[in-house]
Amino acid sequence: MSKRAPNEARVIPLRPQTAPPRTGGPARPAQPQERAPRPSAPREPLWRDLVGDVLRRERLAQERTLKDVAESARISMPYLSELERGRKEASSEVLAAAAQALGLGLADLLSLAQGELAQHTRSRSGRGRTAPTAQHDGLCLAA
Repeated sequence: MSKRAPNEARVIPLRPQTAPPRTGGPARPAQPQERAPRPSAPREPLWRDLVGDVLRRERLAQERTLKDVAESARISMPYLSELERGRKEASSEVLAAAAQALGLGLADLLSLAQGELAQHTRSRSGRGRTAPTAQHDGLCLAA
């Protein structure tokens, strides 16, 4: 029979509690030491961030508003804003519509994003590799 009060919960710790070392008596088994967090390598950018950056840069280069591009692409203005900020993953249909509204093809949009990813990878690795990539000098690729 228990000597606890009827409404008192019994707590069982998930980890053994660490106590200060005792003097005398048998030695306690060594507790594993917590490791210091290793410095993490710089994260690769997410594809949605790269695509969003390209969409925003192209829209601003054309001096167009979110509303104008969203209406032309037939998507909502808040959704286009979320795409530009990298908050949403867009379907290929939505990306194609947004690209077309900016006078780009889907291949142009993805090529520009791929170029940014390649540039990020080169700058992160510190290598001066010269691979063929899509370069963007701020000019619109509209035909």
